[in-house]
Amino acid sequence: MEKENIAVGLDIGTTKIVAMIGKKNEYGKLEILGVGKSKSLGVARGVVNNITQTIQSIQQAVQDAENSSGYKIKDVVVGIAGQHIRSIQHTDYISRNNPEEVIGGADIQMLIDQVNKLAMLPGEEIIHVLPQEFKIDGQSEIKEPIGMYGGRLESSFHVVVGQASSIRNVGRCIQSSGIELSGLTLEPLASSDAVLSQEEKEAGVALIDIGGGTTDLAIFKDGIIRHTAVIPFGGNVISDDIKEGCSIIEKQAELLKIKFGSAWPGENKDNEIVSIPGLRGREPKEISLKNLSKIIHARVVEIIEQVFTEIKAYGHEDPRKKLIAGIVLTGGGAQLKHIKQLVEYITGMDTRIGYPNEHLAGDSDEEFSSPLYATAVGLVMNSIENKTQSAVRIEEVAPPKVVFHREPAPVVDHYERMAVEEEVKERVAVNSKKEESTGDKIKRTFFDRYVDKIKDFLDNAE
Repeated sequence: MEKENIAVGLDIGTTKIVAMIGKKNEYGKLEILGVGKSKSLGVARGVVNNITQTIQSIQQAVQDAENSSGYKIKDVVVGIAGQHIRSIQHTDYISRNNPEEVIGGADIQMLIDQVNKLAMLPGEEIIHVLPQEFKIDGQSEIKEPIGMYGGRLESSFHVVVGQASSIRNVGRCIQSSGIELSGLTLEPLASSDAVLSQEEKEAGVALIDIGGGTTDLAIFKDGIIRHTAVIPFGGNVISDDIKEGCSIIEKQAELLKIKFGSAWPGENKDNEIVSIPGLRGREPKEISLKNLSKIIHARVVEIIEQVFTEIKAYGHEDPRKKLIAGIVLTGGGAQLKHIKQLVEYITGMDTRIGYPNEHLAGDSDEEFSSPLYATAVGLVMNSIENKTQSAVRIEEVAPPKVVFHREPAPVVDHYERMAVEEEVKERVAVNSKKEESTGDKIKRTFFDRYVDKIKDFLDNAE
């Protein structure tokens, strides 16, 4: 029987850490086997700032995923984000030794390897090298060069770069949690795999993933990734503003945002008020929903304007680069009421909320098709492409051996070992002789004990 290709994605976010285990079903859709979620401690704006707390949060999420799925996780594909991420456009070429041979995968790999050797700023590392369009002997706009003839193979690349120390810290947290790192993926790329259709990528689309600590952007046109950016603001700054503006604690601010928050102040009437319990016997606080919406609106406008600046930097206003499919919003922040309308108003672009349900199996739990899980679903899809066996059924894992603590065995040299072996042989010989007369011995011992009992009886009688 062929082994199942079990894939695992780990989304290390600022608000939550999600470990997701899944596999492809017979229809090519993603079947989710188990999910573990834990509060993310030790991550700020997508960057690890406390190793110990992050390890504990990862272990908690991994443990929950294993318990809910019945699989033991071996390795994971991890999403990477944070304000240290930047992307550059780069063009490179190779001259082929034999133009009479068709171009193969090895030629493209050679070109990608060449780009991977690019000199970066000190402390930076290349995360992704994504080929865009190829040029063969001057003939441009070739999307698939394999199978063609040519001497000079040239391509434009989208190169994603990040801080080496941040990437290593993520790797360290994972290995210290007792699992291996099988791949790193830029989070907006993972989210785009989960929520965008191929038609949207062809037409031109901007994916905005509003997370807790960062807002990630990925722009596609003609089916090719054109621009990526990570903006260091997300849903947490909205909660912080509510906390400051309403003088309440963080937990209450987060609940207010989720239950009553709206990005459009005009929707709330002046007399709509919510009462919040006071701290330690203090009077309850009354908060106007209109004021709450004004606070949220101001911050969301700031985030969307920053994203729109990046979309303009890509060249959206150029007719050839126009994003016909508009904007897709995903991530936890996309669940904010009226955010779709506000984004359309600011950018003038068609907008929809992206749910990762297109690639999920029909019988999947509804919770997993929430925008909240877009990155995690994308990472599992990425892990499936790696074709690694990332998890095994718990019953297939060898049970742990019970080890009793004992003194370490003394080191014995060759001559001592020979002497011990001789002694063992002699003892075995003596024991075997003893065993021959065991029957007689049993009879004697029984008789002796019987005689002793009689003696005792007589002694006592005197």
